[in-house]
Amino acid sequence: MSSTSLAHSATTVTLHDLGVAFGARTLFSGLDLVLAPGDVTAVVGVNGSGKSTLMRTIAGDLPADAGSVDVAPADATTAWLPQVVPDGAESLLDYVRRRTGVADADARLQSTSEALAAGTEGADDAYADALERWLGLGAADLADRLPGVAGRVGLDVDPHRPLGTLSGGQAARACLVAVLLSQYDVLLLDEPTNNLDSRGLELMAEFVTSRPGPVLVASHDRAFLDRVVTSVVELDLHQQSISHHPGGWTDFVTAKEAARARARADYEQYAGARDALLAQSRQRREWADRGRRAVKRGDEPDKNLRERDRARADRQDAKAARTRNAVDRLDVVEQPRREWQLRYSLASGPPSADIVASLTAAVVHREAFTLGPVTLTVARGDRVAVLGDNGSGKSTLLAALLGDLELDAGRGSLGARVTLGVLDQERRVLGTDRSLLEAVRDGLGDADPADVRTLLAKFGLGSEHVDRPARSLSMGERTRALMAVFQGRAVNALVLDEPTNHLDVAGIEQLESAVAAYDGTVLLVSHDERFREAVGVTHEWRLEAGQVAVEAL
Repeated sequence: MSSTSLAHSATTVTLHDLGVAFGARTLFSGLDLVLAPGDVTAVVGVNGSGKSTLMRTIAGDLPADAGSVDVAPADATTAWLPQVVPDGAESLLDYVRRRTGVADADARLQSTSEALAAGTEGADDAYADALERWLGLGAADLADRLPGVAGRVGLDVDPHRPLGTLSGGQAARACLVAVLLSQYDVLLLDEPTNNLDSRGLELMAEFVTSRPGPVLVASHDRAFLDRVVTSVVELDLHQQSISHHPGGWTDFVTAKEAARARARADYEQYAGARDALLAQSRQRREWADRGRRAVKRGDEPDKNLRERDRARADRQDAKAARTRNAVDRLDVVEQPRREWQLRYSLASGPPSADIVASLTAAVVHREAFTLGPVTLTVARGDRVAVLGDNGSGKSTLLAALLGDLELDAGRGSLGARVTLGVLDQERRVLGTDRSLLEAVRDGLGDADPADVRTLLAKFGLGSEHVDRPARSLSMGERTRALMAVFQGRAVNALVLDEPTNHLDVAGIEQLESAVAAYDGTVLLVSHDERFREAVGVTHEWRLEAGQVAVEAL
């Protein structure tokens, strides 16, 4: 019997009235959700809305503040797998054993085996449970399956090699290998597509959609969500609401827009009817008041006519009251909350020369990898997307093009008057304990603090941000801070290396809007297809086997 056949194929997770808080702040409450076999459910929301906390609560790592999490059958295995890039002395095999739960299952099997040998009471049942879990997690043949899966993702390394010696691309593939080898009954995947190339994205999508058990996934990759998910759950931190939508990301966005349109139409209809009735009531009250004033002034000498005018005024008062009561009988429709959305912009500095950067017959050797010879030119105003699998040489090419890496042959140059703004994957320049204000001042050449505060405020970073350690900011906040630096330095060429990693969708859309409107030159490394489309890429450079194929779009 294979280890896979021991896994539960009909596992269901039921969340009832679930509530979770972080300190004194409620993240969400009243969450009812069923994750059934074959379901791939996306949980979306701004960073800090509780997506990771929800997953950890389902996995049992964190307690629920209210409600319950029920997994059936009770012995089904559940795992929260965040996107953790490995490093250090741990080997690939040890890393995979830990991430798949096999290492813990080994230890439990060993301890129960020793208890069984010692004749400990109840040890036979404990050993049987441990053995079933060990088999269900695929421990029996994990080492045999590892080379094949690693080969599929292009990670051709010794399973005993320390992961600290891997390149960034190889480390990302090690993360993917661990997920692909996981045989948990319930998988909770937290940003599984970060750092994945196109091949990795394809394998991840195939893995997720082929699983028999339920999957809950948090991801900013909108194309990936459209491809794999069967429903979307939104955690709205600001409105403290939870909504459920069938279908993928595009279906979710369409449904939200339709719901907003209906809410606006319903409110406008209600407000129109209310205002019309109130206007009628005021007008009749004015007519009544005017008639009473005329009677009081004695303009009409005939007593009978005065009584008639007084009666008319009373009738107008009664009609005004009835009309006002009709307003109270209307079904009240609350005005839809206007969602505030930050939209920042980035103006290009003075134009550079016509040629921004170039390589001519350039060659770079890095251990066993050789880039080139390549001849490339970036013209002013170009928007170039650098594409290729992890390890294909994208970072090497950028470093050579920007003059950060010495060439082994050929030549390269930056054009005159080129001012670069480089947004690296980890926003390292802001990974400091110094305050955001101090870090940005340095980036701007010791600018006046008041001017820095004003600049940061334009990018949505106010008094609650500027005095905090820069490293404590979210990735979206760091991105906006660097864009503020680029604005202050008047850069005319942007270099964006996987800029959407670790951003929530709101942060991605803010960046999309700013880059799309930017009129300088753009060099972009990104596997996010939607982002590339949104910013208007004009050229694609595809790297394979150290060579570059150029395509104008």
